[in-house]
Amino acid sequence: MAAGLLLSPMQESSKSQRPLRVLHFVTGGFSGATQVAVDLCLAAQREPDMQTLLVLRRKRNTSAARVQALRDQGLQVQVVSNWLHAFTVWELRKIIRAWRPDVVFAHGFSDHIWGRRAAVAEHVPRIYHVEHNARERYTPRRLRQALALQPFTQASIGVSEGVRTALVERGFAPDKCLAIPNGIALQRFPDSLLPQRWEQREPAILMASRFARQKDHATLIQALALLRDRGLTPRLDLAGAGSARLRRKAEALVARLGLQQQVRFLGNVADLPQRLAATQVFVLSTHWEGMPLALVEAMAAGCACIASDVVGARELLEDGRTGLLVAHADAVALASALGRLLQDAQLAERLGRAARAQALLTGGHEHMWRRYRALLDGTVTGIS
Repeated sequence: MAAGLLLSPMQESSKSQRPLRVLHFVTGGFSGATQVAVDLCLAAQREPDMQTLLVLRRKRNTSAARVQALRDQGLQVQVVSNWLHAFTVWELRKIIRAWRPDVVFAHGFSDHIWGRRAAVAEHVPRIYHVEHNARERYTPRRLRQALALQPFTQASIGVSEGVRTALVERGFAPDKCLAIPNGIALQRFPDSLLPQRWEQREPAILMASRFARQKDHATLIQALALLRDRGLTPRLDLAGAGSARLRRKAEALVARLGLQQQVRFLGNVADLPQRLAATQVFVLSTHWEGMPLALVEAMAAGCACIASDVVGARELLEDGRTGLLVAHADAVALASALGRLLQDAQLAERLGRAARAQALLTGGHEHMWRRYRALLDGTVTGIS
């Protein structure tokens, strides 16, 4: 363990007798990274010695309504442009110069490059890089740009131990890399939400995930066709928006396999906790992850969970105890796992109960916020 990594910005702020100012810069695409930044800002709102500002890099779905919804929660939110990286940095520098943050957290690829560049140029005292996926699209040039910012970065935070390991493997300094797992709002999953008996849940399958290159809807749809050939015809609900092109591709695969009567494309849903609690099986079929919040939510809802055996997911699910892990992009293995859970109610219920217990123990916002607060307080004196 390396000592002396962090000084205390909280102590520095107390000298000036003003709240610590923390700026979070993240994509405005309302991905998992966006949600984590929002959650950290909301947690900081409860701290009397802290102020936060959320800055979003505009994306196609950064609508005025979505930004206003964040402001309605009491958040300070500003939006910068996305059409040219240099302009993004210039606009962010103007915001930093006016607001004078003590700390900047730059979330996600490649936003963490532009966010840290602006913070370095404006001499922000504390700068942190938050990596949200184990597999990002680092070109040699982008990796050089990211590593060049290391001397000015207090720590690179992976949202799981697997993401931290990936950072080290890419060449980020091991003594500046740490893991802080993401968390969810556990209060959305009270005991009263769950049915009293397992058989009150519908023997259906739910996957809640945006349509993106990262996600593997195709393997799940193919597994559903294999189940049908074995005489099992559960309904599959696909919740989430994302890429319209990739959704159309999934719809075409459903039609080609003749599964239109079994598959529902729900889009974004406002009642996801209720849907999870009413469903027996949750699947996260994916190519790569960082710390999949949708899987944590399904665990908190007591679903019997199946996930692709990739970084992030394998840290959440212990195969055979809190869920089932299947080989990546293996429709046969996924169909077999689904068949086990749909045909063995006792196994499915046992896995669902264990998953919920694990999520309640370690999956909440409070657990995540305590780690970030310790970082800001300077009580994290080193990392392994």
